[in-house]
This record gives sequence, structure tokens and C-alpha cells, in this order.
Amino acid sequence: MLKLTPAERSELRAEAHALSPVVLISEEGLKPSLLKEIDNSLNSHGLIKVRVFGDDREARIAIYETICDKLGAAPVQHIGKLLIMYRPQKDVVKARAETRGRGMREVTIVKPSPSGTKRPSVTKVMVKGNERVTAGGNIKRTKPRQKSPKKSALGQ
Repeated sequence: MLKLTPAERSELRAEAHALSPVVLISEEGLKPSLLKEIDNSLNSHGLIKVRVFGDDREARIAIYETICDKLGAAPVQHIGKLLIMYRPQKDVVKARAETRGRGMREVTIVKPSPSGTKRPSVTKVMVKGNERVTAGGNIKRTKPRQKSPKKSALGQ
């Protein structure tokens, strides 16, 4: 089980405030399929809320401890029927999120033939992050941000 400092736990509680529960556990208890779903949620989100239905407080605490032990997660908070847990995301998910939207990307441009009877021409082009492909298949750069004449006159 992962250990957190009180400062880290407080910060995670603040982040979790706006979250909705991603997994609902019925009164029947914890099943292997639920553990797998919680594991997937922890992999993709890192910080999750789980709602446990049932009035037995001792059973909820046991479920909370079982989840944290089996999945290597840190218990953040247990309020009533809501359980909040955290596990750092794997490097693969972080690397994929960091590279999204940056650098060069390959775009396939398909243009119909002028006569309409032949096959369309297909070209693969590398496009920079600030460029886009128009509906006609042309590459255009994004326009520079417009500057306000009033703000420039005031020196802002």
C-alpha cells in the first residue's frame, strides 16, 4: 500500500472534491470484475472516487483496505459511502499525454481527380503544430493573434 504525507493527502482531497464516482460497488460487495475496473480507472486517472452502497460501515472500511492493498493504491479519504484513492499514473499514459498536440504530425491528403473518373490522388504530408489542412487539401498556417489598436495605443 502506498503511503502519503498529510500535505499530499490534503492536496489530493482538494483535487478530488470536484470528481464524480467512477465505480459503484453494490451491497453484494467487492468482486474481481470491480477490482479490474478500479485498476483501469486508477491507470487512466490516478485519483478516483468510488461509491459503496450498503449501510455496514465495517464492511466499507474492509472494502477500502482491500482495494488499496490489492491494487497498490493510497487511501486518501473515506467520507460516508465515498472512498477516495490515489495511485500515480504509469509512465506510458503520461508520455502519451505529454506528446499529444506537439511537434510534427503526418496528414493524408486525398484530392479527387480533375475529370472525376480516375482514382483520387493520395499524398502524405508532414504538418507542423501551427498548421492545418483546409477542405481543399491546402496547408495553411494559423493566423497570428490580432492585436488590439486600443491596447497598443495605451502601451499594454
